[in-house]
Amino acid sequence: MRKKMTLLALSLPILFLCNLAFGSVSIPIGQVMQILLGESSGKATWDFIVLQSRLPQAMTAVFCGSSLAVSGLMLQTYFRNPLAGPSVLGISNGASLGVAIVMLALGGTLGAGGQMGNGLHFSGSMMVILAAFIGAVIVTALYLVVTNFIKNNLVILILGIMVGYLTSSVVTLLNFFATVENVHSFVSWGMGSFSNVTTAQLPLFCCISSAGIAIALLLTKSFNMLLLGENYAENLGANIKNIRRMVLISTGILTAVTTAFCGPVSFIGLAVPHIARLIICSEDHRALIPATLMSGAAIAMLCNIICILPQQMIIPLNAVTPLFGAPVIIYIIMKKR
Repeated sequence: MRKKMTLLALSLPILFLCNLAFGSVSIPIGQVMQILLGESSGKATWDFIVLQSRLPQAMTAVFCGSSLAVSGLMLQTYFRNPLAGPSVLGISNGASLGVAIVMLALGGTLGAGGQMGNGLHFSGSMMVILAAFIGAVIVTALYLVVTNFIKNNLVILILGIMVGYLTSSVVTLLNFFATVENVHSFVSWGMGSFSNVTTAQLPLFCCISSAGIAIALLLTKSFNMLLLGENYAENLGANIKNIRRMVLISTGILTAVTTAFCGPVSFIGLAVPHIARLIICSEDHRALIPATLMSGAAIAMLCNIICILPQQMIIPLNAVTPLFGAPVIIYIIMKKR
């Protein structure tokens, strides 16, 4: 296991450098490292591309991939369901509804600035991010209230599916009555991208993601107890109600911030925890959580490289993530029979 973890850790800096070097403009790895060390490459355009464009994009991929992956692991462990993921509880759907209201009903865009129908000026990208975050937080808060009255985990999962259907219905209605331009903007956001986070926004994105990941790390011992079942976990001193609350808070934070900044990224939260299990061949969360974090970062950076490799165009992120996620899920379903 230790050797596999070491190889996984070594893959991260390699993939990170590849994210900085490859794209529509190829930059030698040596020049990239020189720029990262604070020296000039001799070409101002290369310096700008690495520091202002590709570095924030690579950092976003690392934190987004890790956040969604650990969210999926927490939900799969707590609900004891291998097909549970961040989208199952409808949190990402809540974020999509918030964005739909801004883009489709109020005419917001992903541009640097915009104007609503009543003449109110705003920063387009920040308005979209704020709307997505508020939508996800509202759904998470709803679950925190409901779980005080509902103790059955299956009912909570079904509730999440119903919330997803309701929000999707509202989004469909907003799409129907919106203009062609606004629908195009919303569809573009829904394709997912790691390039929406600017250098100025990156510290906020990383700090919020780190807070959600920290909560997950604090629950490591509790997750190992839950592997024995809730009754055994309670006999060992675990507070199931508190664990549920912490799982929802952490998942809500991580799903909200990633969906707000990157769009509804698919399959990473669902498939990466299984990839981590296959790599380390263990259910011990002391190793599984770090492996999931690193696997999520690695898969996200690999997907980003595939997205930016074609010349003069960028492939939508959600067109690439299923290439890694879908085969894993099919394998798990066939294995579980």
